[in-house]
Amino acid sequence: MTLQQLNYVITISEIGSFNRAAEKLYVAQPSLTSAIKELEKEMGIVIFNRTGRGVTLTADGLEFLPYARQVYEQFENLVELYGKRGSRRQKFAVSTQHYSFAVKAFVEMTKTFDVAQYEFAIRETRTRDVLDDVISSRSEIGILYLNDFNRKAIEKMLSVGNLVFHSLIDCRAYVYIWRKHPLAGRDSISMKDLEPYPCLSFEQGDNSNFYLAEEILPTNDYPRIIKACDRATMLNLMVGLNGYTLCSGIICEELNGDDYISVPYRDEEADLGNVMEIGYITRKNSVLSSVGERYITEIKKYLGLEVEN
Repeated sequence: MTLQQLNYVITISEIGSFNRAAEKLYVAQPSLTSAIKELEKEMGIVIFNRTGRGVTLTADGLEFLPYARQVYEQFENLVELYGKRGSRRQKFAVSTQHYSFAVKAFVEMTKTFDVAQYEFAIRETRTRDVLDDVISSRSEIGILYLNDFNRKAIEKMLSVGNLVFHSLIDCRAYVYIWRKHPLAGRDSISMKDLEPYPCLSFEQGDNSNFYLAEEILPTNDYPRIIKACDRATMLNLMVGLNGYTLCSGIICEELNGDDYISVPYRDEEADLGNVMEIGYITRKNSVLSSVGERYITEIKKYLGLEVEN
């Protein structure tokens, strides 16, 4: 059975004549008849009743026709979408831990494309979802960090998922707080300084472990800890409760506003994982799309990194 044979069946059923169908299809009538006979033999049914007044569908033909239409319509849809003159909109998605710079780069990247021709998505989500989205090709790129504490665990997940980590920048730890926080005037802040205030952390799900935490130093014994699911809630808790979180210090005031600051975190002990290596993950042996390349370029620009021409 071929797509051409299905098209023949559909056309004959609509016109009701082999001769006129052959004319419309620009094929010789004997060739059309032969193709239908071969199809009927292969399917083990008779599709058309042939009479002197034309052709009609048999009972089997009436049952066969809807399936033929469905298959051929799907073929036509594929041609319309992916053919040389197809109208398919190119898709691009990125999944990221909660980094405002990743959103800012997405905004700048989007400005360089005609959004009518693309379908874009950005997902600020949990660490496990960042990994899963790239593994499943739901997202082309994932943004996350490694450090001495989580490196072995995350790299094992990357290996199992056939993913590659591309390093972008190393960052020392900063304390992220409200501009009017009691500690806002300090040149640096220690963990002892933070004891009276609640630590804010992004929720990672019921099955999460310390290695999936977005905040560094997740094993510290925090007296108070509050979990949130999104960046807006986290910022509200900073204001309402004088909460804090530990971050890379890379803040986009254009998106988060200027009511928040980052203050260098001061080590009182040799804290494991005080340096964050931020990077992006892709599927192994994959090549970035033009949109993906542009997105990474915008991230590098924002981070002040050298951009290849």
